[in-house]
Amino acid sequence: MSRAGASTRVADQLKDTSLLPSPLHPSRPSKKLKLQSSADPFPNFGHPTPTEVREVFELLSTSFKGPVPARSSRASIQTKNTGATCGDSPNVIDALIGTILSQNTSSRNSSTAKHALDTRFGKHNFAAIADAPLADVVEALRRGGLANKKAATIKNLLQEIKAKHGEYSLQHLASTPPSDVRSNGDIMEELMSYDGVGPKTAACVLLFCIGRDSFAVDTHVFRLSKMLGWVPRDADRIKTQMHLDRRIPDELKYGLHVMMIRHGKACKGCKREGTKRVCILKAWVCSKHVEGRDTKPATTVE
Repeated sequence: MSRAGASTRVADQLKDTSLLPSPLHPSRPSKKLKLQSSADPFPNFGHPTPTEVREVFELLSTSFKGPVPARSSRASIQTKNTGATCGDSPNVIDALIGTILSQNTSSRNSSTAKHALDTRFGKHNFAAIADAPLADVVEALRRGGLANKKAATIKNLLQEIKAKHGEYSLQHLASTPPSDVRSNGDIMEELMSYDGVGPKTAACVLLFCIGRDSFAVDTHVFRLSKMLGWVPRDADRIKTQMHLDRRIPDELKYGLHVMMIRHGKACKGCKREGTKRVCILKAWVCSKHVEGRDTKPATTVE
């Protein structure tokens, strides 16, 4: 088959909406929901203690350029690109889409993809995205990486939301107490009920968009948590998030999450095994002499 013929065939496949999972046939509760509703997966693992968390928080804050991260006001995030801010948006669906686009790629790529999506269909014009041919959404996301998968995930997400609520809105999740009595677990459960939304994505939306205290664990946070000895060596990323969300004091979750990601991206001393470069967190671990802490790079679980 010629290259042109192959391209035409792929385009025809992308236009076929049958390739999208149907939101009208819910499956049995997924593994992610069962895990999320469970108790601490490591009830006998005593780290981190509140003191350890505060020590690491203060250590990172001394090396952080600028003020210690704090929540943005709703007015200040109206124009932010959610592809680059892990869901920092007052609109829940916009935050979900931005966080989905940030999965398995750089902030630059996800920001580019979100800007292209907004330019092509209009900001918060979720009906236009849902009704568009899949190929058009893929093309808009092309420069962000994993365009085929993410376009299908986003379209399916919007279809599920519309089927469940009759409109393209999840703003009922963003209501604040005392008018909203939903627990963090209730909100996480609804967010994770949608295909393509895992614990990290849901926790990011809960933290950055909805303004609740939640601790999301991405690749960098996972690696550093292993190094700090805050979870057992054989812990995966989902169980790491479940454990840390229960043990980290609420008032430190936002700032610690942001600073751990910044450190994980920038520090050359903890990314590679055997390096002689200095890492303030490695030095802290060594100063504690705690058995079982791992200063080697950890294998991430997506």
